[in-house]
Amino acid sequence: MRSALFMLPFMMSSALAAPLADPAMEAKARAIHEKVVTLDTHVDIADDFATYGTDPGGFTKSQVDLPKMRAGGLDAAFFIVYTGHGPLTDEGYKKGYAEAAAKLEAIHRFINAYPDQISLATSAADVRRISRAGRKIAFIGMENAYPLGPSPTQADVDALAAAGIRYAGITHFGHNQFGDSSNPDTEAGDPEEKWGGLSPLGRDYIAMLNRAGIMVDVSHSGRKTMMQALELSKAPIIASHSGVKAVADTARNLDDEQLRAIAANGGVAQMVALGVYVKPLNEAQNAFRDNLLHELGFDSIVQLAAAGPEKLAEFEERSKGVWDIEPRADVADFVDHIDHAVKIAGVDHVGIASDFDGGGGVVGWNDATETLNVTRELVKRGYSEQDIAKIWGGNLLRVLTDVEKTAAALRKDAK
Repeated sequence: MRSALFMLPFMMSSALAAPLADPAMEAKARAIHEKVVTLDTHVDIADDFATYGTDPGGFTKSQVDLPKMRAGGLDAAFFIVYTGHGPLTDEGYKKGYAEAAAKLEAIHRFINAYPDQISLATSAADVRRISRAGRKIAFIGMENAYPLGPSPTQADVDALAAAGIRYAGITHFGHNQFGDSSNPDTEAGDPEEKWGGLSPLGRDYIAMLNRAGIMVDVSHSGRKTMMQALELSKAPIIASHSGVKAVADTARNLDDEQLRAIAANGGVAQMVALGVYVKPLNEAQNAFRDNLLHELGFDSIVQLAAAGPEKLAEFEERSKGVWDIEPRADVADFVDHIDHAVKIAGVDHVGIASDFDGGGGVVGWNDATETLNVTRELVKRGYSEQDIAKIWGGNLLRVLTDVEKTAAALRKDAK
């Protein structure tokens, strides 16, 4: 997700996972957690990931690394090639491409450095094979199509697939050359809508993703953009890390009509454990944060972020006062989103995403070591082992298989 606007006030320290009070229920949760494939569809990476700075094969300050995945029983994750929004200029596109290429290279460097512990998956079949071998599973996703520039070709998108990317988003914060975002960059002069949904290039992009066998990801896309992408796609789509508007009314979350549309499409909405989308700040909390920002001499978070790490750290530390007004979102609040999505879309169309290392985390699931707590909460609420298996990864893998089949059929028809 990666935005200082949302990350700073919600950083928190990890807490030890607490077992359920009922020993039988605790045993059941642990047995299910060990048996099912737990797949987190959105894990961001640090700028120094798999370099001299952050070695994800060992203990790090990141929310996800191999030791944390082992400790919490997190089997698989989509590691993200994230690029922030930039100017729609040749220079901007060039910079964005370089950033995306560096992130993609870092993910491959990580996987290649620990071949006995983690392997790259590009299909649902790979997941089963890698899991049987006792290794963790790495997928790759791309957040924001911006770095593809003003005129990507099918060959460009096919190259993403060849590099292992298995889902790709359309926008991030700010309208781009492919379509409208759920969050216009008003400080940069974005209107409420730029294209009225997808741009002509965005429409072509959906078709290219279908032919390449890459899942279309509509998280961060504007409502019209999302609905148009769903209508155009020949394969089921995903929302890789989104919440539900009925539980937390934010611009980025999905309303009930969108959830029903994803279900009718055969797709899946991955519920995101990012505090501000799980449980938005209330009026008093927003006032506290705004007053603090002005007290520090800034008119916006963007200005604060540009002032340097010391000011950011001060703001982060003092922002903790918002939790004295109202407690942070926790695992129960997060699973409220899963409950609602299941009620509206059905259990076959709901999944899980953390947005770790991009602002994600709630009390009780603040890093990969606490992954069992999500399964515990699902068991407490009466979800069956079969349903938990679907929510934790089965639904997403079904969509990936459908996307693979659609791509094969489209390529066959093109011959």
